[in-house]
Amino acid sequence: MAKPLASATGRRKSSSAYVRLFPGSGNITVNGKPALDYLKREVLVMTVEQPFEVTETAGTYDIIAHTKGGGLSGQAGAIRLGLSRTLLALSETYRKPLRDHGLLTRDPRVVERKKPGRPGARRRFQFSKR
Repeated sequence: MAKPLASATGRRKSSSAYVRLFPGSGNITVNGKPALDYLKREVLVMTVEQPFEVTETAGTYDIIAHTKGGGLSGQAGAIRLGLSRTLLALSETYRKPLRDHGLLTRDPRVVERKKPGRPGARRRFQFSKR
């Protein structure tokens, strides 16, 4: 395979994705499968393609992404951040549109830990007066 134009890592929740960008026709491969076959939902594929639409480069590049950890939604978010970073490495002119749409910001939200004496992070056991 040809040398990638750019590569970057993206993370979201407990997922991480290593994204490589190649010249091509817009094919997206995730863990060796086409994006729709791997992510299963059209909404998640649209999430992954968002940086292309914002920078008006849809159909210009192919991406190959390797993801691990988390679920499909977190992996799609990780790929989106990785793709945004690869486009930025390719051309600094993409910084403003990507930044304006919030695609260069790593989403800091992660699952809150379970606390002792409770069934979950915030939930309490059922209270009984008598």
